[in-house]
Amino acid sequence: MDSFFAVSAPGLEPYTTQELRQLGFESAVPEPGGVLFKGERAALYRVNLHLRTSSRILARLGNFFYATTFTQLRQRLALLPWERFLVPRQPVSLRISCHKSKLYHTDAVARTVVAALAERLGSPSPILKNEVESHETSQLVVIRLADDKCTVSVDSSGALLHKRGYRQAVGKAPLRETLAAAILMASAWDKAFPLLDPFCGSGTIPIEAALMALEIPPGVKRRFAFMDWPGYDETLWQSILGSFPKGARNLPPIMASDRDAGVIKSARANAERAGVAEVIEFKCQAVSSIQPPAAHGWVVTNPPYGLRLTENNDLRNLYAQLGNVLLQKCPGWSISVLCSHLALLGQMHIKLDTTLAFVNGGIRVRLGRGTVG
Repeated sequence: MDSFFAVSAPGLEPYTTQELRQLGFESAVPEPGGVLFKGERAALYRVNLHLRTSSRILARLGNFFYATTFTQLRQRLALLPWERFLVPRQPVSLRISCHKSKLYHTDAVARTVVAALAERLGSPSPILKNEVESHETSQLVVIRLADDKCTVSVDSSGALLHKRGYRQAVGKAPLRETLAAAILMASAWDKAFPLLDPFCGSGTIPIEAALMALEIPPGVKRRFAFMDWPGYDETLWQSILGSFPKGARNLPPIMASDRDAGVIKSARANAERAGVAEVIEFKCQAVSSIQPPAAHGWVVTNPPYGLRLTENNDLRNLYAQLGNVLLQKCPGWSISVLCSHLALLGQMHIKLDTTLAFVNGGIRVRLGRGTVG
């Protein structure tokens, strides 16, 4: 049984843990930056296909070991089973970090990795100085030295997992798919009830909601780095790919709107590529024009927000208007609003729990959750 690490953005670790446990990995252990779990080859394939909130899945390469000299590091690296993940002369991208260790020079560590790979595989591997995710044949290797303890991991995902393949048209401030999935989970949306996003932008939140409601795996339309590994099992992959439920389901309304006609056009195109355009109702309209159904539902949205609030009355008025519209048209609805400033959320005059914090595009944001009215 191998050890794997599901990398997650700051604040998303609890949701990645929840997903892994729902997939049957009850012993998944959250750590800063991700979740540790164990499994066989099929487990690696399944989590890459199904996880909605993880950035990438790393396979731990052998046991952790201590190294205080470069000779010791090379000898112990050469003992690892690199041939499980690499073929001779395959290009390798290295990501190296050193913290509180006697071996602290990352370039010297990289040269030692090159020597160990050549010794183990019988020929040198071309090393890319920087990680190049678009390079189809390169394999990302992550080396971490902390307190003289070396952890070696191999990336099984390739392009980051938020790149589902459907979002080719994006707005000015796109929301990553992994974060959109996490805030939907954090909102506790009951998929039997309507969902509304009145600031849908490129459509990430409603598209992720539709994929979740239809139980369509987020990785179904992409390829992964593990498909280039020497031991890749195409038959196993096809059996896993064919195991999820397919077919139409009775879904509640998923409503998405924005006042920018060009943005709505892009959102529709993204939804079509994701295969969920038929279950999302897109409208070009201002927030004041929304017409939600009378039944209880959820508002999950990512309105515009700025880094500075000084003299920014437009955003204050926008949030005040959002609060007024929701109080008039969505009484009793559950609401989750992603925003960078508590002051903006305060303009809505709706009691919100703002304890959840994430990072979106390098900006620290809060998720305000509550009930309208």
